[in-house]
Amino acid sequence: MANPFIDVQGLTKSFGADVLFENISFSVAEGQKVGLIAKNGTGKTTLISILTGREDYDAGTIVYRNGIKTGCLEQSPVFDASQTVIDACFRNGDDDEGLLRAKQILTQLKIDDLQQRMGELSGGQQKRVALARVLINDPDLLILDEPTNHLDLDMIEWLEKFLSRGHKTLLMVTHDRYFLDHVCNTIIELDGRTLYTYRGNYAYFLQKREERIEAARAEVARANNLYRRELEWMRRMPQARGHKAKYREDAFFELEKVAKRRIEDRQIRLKSSSVYIGSKIFECQYVSKSYPGKVILRDFYYNFSRFEKMGVVGRNGAGKSTFIKMLLGEVQPDSGKFVVGETVRFGYFSQEGLKFDDNQRVIDVVTDIADFVDMGGGRHLSASQLLQHFLFTPEQQHNYVRKLSGGEKRKLYLCTVLMKNPNFLVLDEPTNDLDIQTLQILENYLIDFPGCVIVVSHDRYFMDKIVDHLLVFHGDAEVQDFPGNYTQYREWEGLKGRDEQPDVKARPGKSAPVKEEKPAGKRKMTYKEKTEFEQLSKDIETLQEEQTRLETLMCSGTLSAQELTEMSKRLPQLKDELDGKEMRWLELSEIGG
Repeated sequence: MANPFIDVQGLTKSFGADVLFENISFSVAEGQKVGLIAKNGTGKTTLISILTGREDYDAGTIVYRNGIKTGCLEQSPVFDASQTVIDACFRNGDDDEGLLRAKQILTQLKIDDLQQRMGELSGGQQKRVALARVLINDPDLLILDEPTNHLDLDMIEWLEKFLSRGHKTLLMVTHDRYFLDHVCNTIIELDGRTLYTYRGNYAYFLQKREERIEAARAEVARANNLYRRELEWMRRMPQARGHKAKYREDAFFELEKVAKRRIEDRQIRLKSSSVYIGSKIFECQYVSKSYPGKVILRDFYYNFSRFEKMGVVGRNGAGKSTFIKMLLGEVQPDSGKFVVGETVRFGYFSQEGLKFDDNQRVIDVVTDIADFVDMGGGRHLSASQLLQHFLFTPEQQHNYVRKLSGGEKRKLYLCTVLMKNPNFLVLDEPTNDLDIQTLQILENYLIDFPGCVIVVSHDRYFMDKIVDHLLVFHGDAEVQDFPGNYTQYREWEGLKGRDEQPDVKARPGKSAPVKEEKPAGKRKMTYKEKTEFEQLSKDIETLQEEQTRLETLMCSGTLSAQELTEMSKRLPQLKDELDGKEMRWLELSEIGG
């Protein structure tokens, strides 16, 4: 690889006796989009901190290409609380071009009050401002740590397109598997202190990783057979092997390392038959709820079915978490009520649930709740077994909570919820900061779970695996009931065309004259580009009208089966056409006139 943007060779980092990674090497070339995958606690965020100079390392070299500009998104950005949003993002004087770009990106990330003080924003809003700041500065190399956290589904899909477009160079840590699949062309995996590189997207990584693990298992099995034979030789009296070649002893110790290598075990699925839940779950009886300037629900009715697995989606601030808290009795409705069945035992995983004593041991946190979970049929799962199932080794179980990474603490919190043996799980953004392997384990657990589940999540892959039904919060008390998973909803309902209607400063719409929307660019449009830009505006409006017409007809109940089939085929095609034209419109609008 000739003159990469960043070249890392022989990098080693440890904390005392705990070695995170040892002698790892990789490069990021211009235009490469690299996703970094690893278990919680194995050093992803530490590696990002080292690459950006915020943390030291034990050995190795890190070389950046001369003259490149790097932008980094941290997991927990820090701002001056007195700064305004626009001042925190835009640090290039009074340059109109940069200012227009800043407003455009902030609008896409739903940050509308550019004069608001940073100290007045929530943690999630601050993370979005931090992301906007990185994108606005248009660096040569983007280093992003969990960029999709605190973004709603519309924002994530916009960011996917933004990062996929053009020749951007990217290194990022994310647990969002669809995001990895759609954006990245290279995956690097940190596993067992070693780095593995896969030249492809996430789907390619899954295939090749399984091949690597199978090959490693076969190597260990062969080494074990040879090791048993060589061990007999090593156990003989020194006189009996004194005349043997020294190289055989050296080879034995190398063989021993391979034979004792711990390969990731295939996960045994936890299936419980002891969970019982009655036929009455909960009924939401004509509930209304509002806050000053915001209506969440208005006379909303819903009767939840037994064994239902429901996803709750919608834009940030549309009322998803408020709905959950009303169900759990933490927030009272203005009118109406929730009637919950007598047999229901909620297990609630909240966004704010991380409240541990840092000086307590991990195993004690769980055994304080219960020593075991009744799995039915005379089977019991101990606290230690549950922790081990969720990838806490016996050694980690006896560590203090303060030694855990942020992702490991989230995983521990999940274990405390499951240890209570609930029959109705309510999970509010459970995937944030969890590594992909833990997500796979949790997905299998929920698929086999014999009770009820409600999931609020922006993780599309997770939702598609778990839920069979959606409540979509559009805002202003509009809640849509959809029988299917998230991908089915996006394809069938054409949510992209309806819910991402253009903002005046973002893209053309029926009520927004094109001339008022074009941000200034680095050069003038050519005549050909101006003609294309004007045609795109007309095409987008025509396609939006067709999409609205189809959606209205499909919901009318007047179509024949054949007409419904034809229109349901046309909608995904229409979505793709709109996406392509809108993205090209944005590219041209960045050039300006």
